[in-house]
Amino acid sequence: MILLANLLTITDESSGRVLLRAMPVMLAVLGILAIAYRYYSAFLAAKVAAFDDSRITPAHKMSDGSNYYPTNRWVLFGHHFAAISGAGPLIGPVLAMQYGYAPGLLWLIVGVCLAGAVQDMMVLAVSVRTGGRSLAEIAKQELGTRASILTTIAILLIVIVALAGLAIIIVKALGGEEGKLPSGMTITPPAGQVVALEDLSTHKILKFGPGCEIKYSPTDKPTVRSEAFEIGAPVDSEIRPTDPTITLPAKCSQIIKGSSWGTFTIACTIPIALFVGLWMYRIRKERIFEASCIGGLLVLGAVVAGAWIPGSSLEPYFSLSRNGTILALCIYGFIAAVLPIWLLLTPRDYLSSFMKIGTLFLLIVGVIVANPPLEHPPINPVFQNGGPTFPVGGIFPFVFICVMCGAISGFHSLVASGTTPKMIDKESDCRCIGYGAMLMEGLVGVVALIAAASMPPDLYYAINVDVELAPKYQKQLEELKDYMGTRDPMHTVGVRELHQLDLGQIEESVGGESLRGRTGGAVTLAVSMATILTDAFRWLDIEVSSWMKYWYHFAIMFEALFILTTIDAGTRIARYLFQEALGKVIPSLASPNSIIGACLATFLVTAGWGSLVATGQISTIWPMFGIANQLLSVLALSLVSTYLIQHGKAKYAWVTILPMLFVTTTTLTAGKLMVQAQYANIQLGTKVSTNALNMGLTIFIILLVSSMLLTCISRWIVVLRLGSKKKEIS
Repeated sequence: MILLANLLTITDESSGRVLLRAMPVMLAVLGILAIAYRYYSAFLAAKVAAFDDSRITPAHKMSDGSNYYPTNRWVLFGHHFAAISGAGPLIGPVLAMQYGYAPGLLWLIVGVCLAGAVQDMMVLAVSVRTGGRSLAEIAKQELGTRASILTTIAILLIVIVALAGLAIIIVKALGGEEGKLPSGMTITPPAGQVVALEDLSTHKILKFGPGCEIKYSPTDKPTVRSEAFEIGAPVDSEIRPTDPTITLPAKCSQIIKGSSWGTFTIACTIPIALFVGLWMYRIRKERIFEASCIGGLLVLGAVVAGAWIPGSSLEPYFSLSRNGTILALCIYGFIAAVLPIWLLLTPRDYLSSFMKIGTLFLLIVGVIVANPPLEHPPINPVFQNGGPTFPVGGIFPFVFICVMCGAISGFHSLVASGTTPKMIDKESDCRCIGYGAMLMEGLVGVVALIAAASMPPDLYYAINVDVELAPKYQKQLEELKDYMGTRDPMHTVGVRELHQLDLGQIEESVGGESLRGRTGGAVTLAVSMATILTDAFRWLDIEVSSWMKYWYHFAIMFEALFILTTIDAGTRIARYLFQEALGKVIPSLASPNSIIGACLATFLVTAGWGSLVATGQISTIWPMFGIANQLLSVLALSLVSTYLIQHGKAKYAWVTILPMLFVTTTTLTAGKLMVQAQYANIQLGTKVSTNALNMGLTIFIILLVSSMLLTCISRWIVVLRLGSKKKEIS
């Protein structure tokens, strides 16, 4: 019994709190997802969609060997999962941790089973039944041309906002930046520590060692920085590094260096994907498994080789600034959307599928073996009404907006009505591919949430509080520390409990990376994953602490593969939509073979999401991304509901209408709060142009989707009054 109790819970000796362990949570979630797939998806397949394998699917009826071709369900499952699995299920649960782990965990489980997987499976089913049509084409068939135009505009804007939300994750994880510090902030180095001063032509750099005591204002409690850090000061400032306490003048900032190791590794995945594409389609045709194995080994080699970049002559080329990282991403997105799909997009999908599914399995095993305690509280009373990751509102409605893709994602409906329905071999495959792949996406979200929950809260907030906003949240962080109890940190790298290391020791363990203020969730997740995986291999009875830096950069690369795959596909989708719009003015530009049309449309798309990233922050872009993405879910669910009602399945329309109503309620509530906050910032003169743009985009997308929703509801009323005009699906 004692052994069983230790597997389920652990008592924190310093604070007296009883902490739930990760393994029972992981096993319970796996059981719930299995039950949902076995019973609820079977109900949807048999009663609602009424799959019939004797029906000829578009893949057979319109087979052309290119866009339409029947594909083995497991191969297509991998393609579909690679296409839908972006950064949302990885990052959303991590950012939602400020509310505690219980709200996000509950929504992930309930949302994915009753909303997200239902949406993906039913959109896929409807698209297959209508000849592989897209959402816009389904809207035209069911509701007319006006509805199709509104749907197209909404999708285009939502995709651009979504790409900005994904891109900023990479920018925050890899790019260097400077965080403004308040004038009068004091830094007291420990006795005997020498503060280095470097005079440059444009500014001064102060280099502090670990253990410095920080006070943002005279009335604040002092906090101790466990890590070394650098401060940039004006060139004409009079700072004496020999003073026992150094007071910072105005216009000082903390310097956060870019990650040269991470940038190098991710940069290497691009030529590797190109090589894999050439191998599959030119050198060794159709040797897909062979090419994927070679690609996987090369990617792992890039992770290891990245360790040689910091401190080498190549470091300046890969240690990019924030703006440099944004520019590099825009250039990559442009090239990826213009190149032939077989050369980069397809091989990256194959690489991503192997890496994503393999790493997910590894993480599940790692969580069960390491069985870390969930350090965060189930409900965080300090930040339950808003905090550093989501400052605007509380658990309702923002936990649903923050978690988003792991529970339900509108972006998935574009894939489920895009390439996937054109490759379905038989109708029953929709259950495995639509419902099953979304359950796996939800599982990714649960693993990310468990990883973040196992990180000590003081370390979590050290990474996730922007350096500029640290003074604002200092009192609340002290309040949280008092609530959680004081932990005595271990000060030796390589001890058994890796999760008890402080920020300075973690930075040393992951290869000397700068982690403080790395908001966005990617770095938090990478540190958590590295800690869990390192801890899981303790049984080998060898020194594994040195592996942590490789696990960390492997995790960064793993997250980047999720994001870059979506940026590839999303930019290309938006490019097609823009080309169609440009073709209304100049018909020749609409052709897929038009180089000018492709380049012009891609430039407009990359400029759109790139400008949002350049002018925004994670705390402004991620909520807007979440709202836009959830509104796309509302649009998809309303169209599926319309199809069911108009085709004699009104008695089963509740399976899509109920999640649609819930998502509509949470999203419109969040949209209202976001717009109010943006308007208040405009009134205060804070980043007026940025807030005005974000507010305008948010309102416009809400109006578009609301118009479509009202159109759908009015059609339901007419059909239900007059009776179904079309034959029941049989």
